[in-house]
Amino acid sequence: MLSYEMDNPLMGFETSFKGCFSSVLDTEKMDLKLIIEELDSIDDVPYVFICPISLEPMQEPVTLCTGQTYDRSNILKWFSLGHKTCPTTMQELWDDSITPNNTLKQLIFTWFSHKYLGMKKKLEDVQGRVLETLETLKKVKGQSRVKALKDLRKLVVSHVCARKTLLENGGVGLVCSLLGSFTSHVVGCEAIGIIVNLDLSLELKRKHLMHPGKVSLVVDIMNEGTIETKMNCAKLIEMLLMELEGNETMVEIVSSLSLLVGLLRLVRDKKHPNGVLIGLTLLKKVLCCHESIRSSMISIGAIPQLIEILPNLNNECLEIALYILEVLSTLEEGKLALKECPNIIPNVVKMLMRVSENCTQFALSILWAIYKLAPEECASKAVEAGLASKLLLVIQSGCNPVLKQKSSEFLKMCSVNYSTSIFISKCMLTTTIQ
Repeated sequence: MLSYEMDNPLMGFETSFKGCFSSVLDTEKMDLKLIIEELDSIDDVPYVFICPISLEPMQEPVTLCTGQTYDRSNILKWFSLGHKTCPTTMQELWDDSITPNNTLKQLIFTWFSHKYLGMKKKLEDVQGRVLETLETLKKVKGQSRVKALKDLRKLVVSHVCARKTLLENGGVGLVCSLLGSFTSHVVGCEAIGIIVNLDLSLELKRKHLMHPGKVSLVVDIMNEGTIETKMNCAKLIEMLLMELEGNETMVEIVSSLSLLVGLLRLVRDKKHPNGVLIGLTLLKKVLCCHESIRSSMISIGAIPQLIEILPNLNNECLEIALYILEVLSTLEEGKLALKECPNIIPNVVKMLMRVSENCTQFALSILWAIYKLAPEECASKAVEAGLASKLLLVIQSGCNPVLKQKSSEFLKMCSVNYSTSIFISKCMLTTTIQ
């Protein structure tokens, strides 16, 4: 049996918890298992409370003859597997009895109860602050309103219970009511920052947000706010985009030139990769809303701007950007805009076989669109940029048959203006592959 008088690591805990026993009286009837589950994310549990077998907090600590302590269920399972040793020391057990460690059990219960009460008090404090702030918002204006919104946003961002309290107490309607024709941008920024952190039902979206005036305001704020505000506005528009089917007025607003310009500014901000991904994702979704949006994007110079940022994008962003360019390349004005971009062909050739099969497919479609406009010029520049060797790699890879076939046809077209020996040398392959 482990001695608690000699070199006992629990003695410090016993001393520190003497003042806590009175504070846990109302939790004594609670099951320790339930308390531990409620405190699932705790990461500072004392090591002496952890079962060496499961590495989880012990609920029924028992001690073996070797002096090692385990949770009852775990050590019994160890024995049921035929083991006759101590799991930690691997000593042969001269006595297979297990002794309940009530002192340790009480300490574990007290420690977790103290944490549980602290958590409950914190939750109650957060809920109270949310309710108090909502009441304040009903009464104040100007800078006082801005301050209340800032406080509420901090609570909502930091605490799940704050979001729940706001949703259950009419907070969505109150915050959304502050988004209107005469809303100042500073109020709008804070309100949007709150809304994007809420899990809103379709009913709440339609009731409080699906109004042309509110969506127009969000688009305006996106073009003038900080990078955080721009990202929040993009997130909110994306939240609403899923519900816009059949609503022509709303589609017209979210496909406005103002929004497209704002999103392009967002994706060109190299300092904020998260903003680039959010912007590209929304551009892709807006692109699918209506066919006229494609022409609008081309008219505001989306193609050269996207081509310019391709080399700086991470893999996820690169795939989305190439998808957008491929869609735009289906229009005649899109093909022309692609052809006129400086270094378009070398930049796109680099994307082949670089990231994913999807990227390769999108890049090949873009090159194909340019080739249709200027076959000889495109073929020459593409081969010089290493297209032939890339196409041969596609053909020899495990890509889908359609992509292989397209690569094979493109390779044949590119070889028309070259003799066999010159074309092979342009492929830049090893002697073996040649």
